[in-house]
Order: sequence, then C-alpha cells, then structure tokens
Amino acid sequence: MPKQGYHHGNLRQALIDAALELIELRGPTGFTLSEAAKQAGVTPAAVYRHFEGREDLIAEGALQGYVIFAELMETAYNSGQPSALKAFEATSRAYLAFARANPGHYIAMFESGISVNRTPELAAAANRANNVLEQAASDLSQHIPVEKRPPASMFSAHVWAFSHGVVELFARNSPGRASPFPADELLESGVGIYLRGLGLVDPDT
Repeated sequence: MPKQGYHHGNLRQALIDAALELIELRGPTGFTLSEAAKQAGVTPAAVYRHFEGREDLIAEGALQGYVIFAELMETAYNSGQPSALKAFEATSRAYLAFARANPGHYIAMFESGISVNRTPELAAAANRANNVLEQAASDLSQHIPVEKRPPASMFSAHVWAFSHGVVELFARNSPGRASPFPADELLESGVGIYLRGLGLVDPDT
C-alpha cells in the first residue's frame, strides 16, 4: 500500500526506505523508479531531484546498510572482549543477525550487483565492516604458532564466506533450499569446526 506522503521534508530518505521495501519484496531489479516514488507517496519526477537512476537509489540503500552493518559488527566485537575467541564468535553471529533484521539492506549490499567501489563513501563503509572481522581474526590468530598462522585477511575471508553461504542458502528462505538444522546452529558448528582445525578450540568443545 503506498505511503501517505513523506514527513519533515525528508524526501531522499523516504525514497530510500521505499526502495528497500521493494527490494525486499521483489529483488533489486524487480521495481522501477516510478514504483519507488509511488511507494513514497510522491511523483516520479521528484525522484530525479536526488537520484540519477535506480542504481543510485540502490547504492544509497547499500551504503546505509554497510553503516548499520559496521556498527553492529563493532558492537559485537566489543561485547566479546577481552576474550579474543568470544569477540570473534560474536562478529560471526552478527552477520546472520544483520541479514535477518535488515533484508532490504542486505540484498542491496550483496545481491544487487552494485560495486562497493561505486563511490568512496560506499567503499569506506564496506571496508569498515570488513576491518572489524579482520581485526577479530587477527586477535584470535595470535594464539596460533607463527609458522602455522594464516594471514588475518584470509582467516576473516574464510569466515565471511561461510557466514554468507549460510545466510544465502538457509537463512533467507531460498526456493528449494531447506536444512534440518537452524541457520544459527549451522553457522556456529561450521565456525567451530574451522577454529578446531586451526587448533583454537579444544576438540572436545
């Protein structure tokens, strides 16, 4: 149902919010700028006062998503301190929590085809989130002998990829995909197996 106009003159944010709702419902290519304008309760011409096209609108949604994501990751990382293991585990869980709570943002960020290098602001926000996980991986890897220690960037990339896979396959109701286990358990057990392989978690844990 179309919104009854926007409030406080914040047309730009009203359009972003409308686009995020449509992205969640139809995917990043399943709506037009005219539909976003209608959803926000304004005329199609009003969109072009703020955005050159649909990709610009989606990119702004992705930017806001990365800002939220980075803040969530930082909060998770800090909540697990001073234990490097708990801080790392908290950041991996934060990925799943973000995807569930912010599906429109998540799709704009990871499924729209929008490059994180589209704008300096988008790249900076994406790097901020990535850096939190890499820092958590770096902290934890200090407990691995130097000769067996993977680069922190590789360590964090492995866990990011695993988290992303769990979200895509089992946490977003992908058609034809089902798991006999909750996504949270899949993620926790998978990360646990990875950490045990690095000698960071006791085999009996």
